[in-house]
Amino acid sequence: MSMIKVDMNSPEFKARMEKTIKFTDKVCESRGWVYNPQVEVTEGVQMGLARNKMMYNKLFCPCFMIEEVDGKPQSVDNRICPCTPAIEKEIPETGACHCGIFCTPEFVAAKKIELEMKSN
Repeated sequence: MSMIKVDMNSPEFKARMEKTIKFTDKVCESRGWVYNPQVEVTEGVQMGLARNKMMYNKLFCPCFMIEEVDGKPQSVDNRICPCTPAIEKEIPETGACHCGIFCTPEFVAAKKIELEMKSN
């Protein structure tokens, strides 16, 4: 699989990023999840999702390798956002998905307390 370069300053990437943010907003809204209180985590995952959509035409989870299988790009466990492992196991058990973008409100409340304690 050849490496595809994406210019993150291009109008195409910026437009894709806007669509990705709308998508992740809808995921949160429809499932009762919230974003990670660490903005850099949320933005980093959204950027990775946007890049993967441009490169592979799928919202592959940016935290897992993508490889070519039978001439088509595929990620580990077919992790397309929001992925089945996050929905069925990670978020119910730990309060956050592997990437950390989608969280339960309870996880976020505890994380905010933890972050405040670290900043003092």
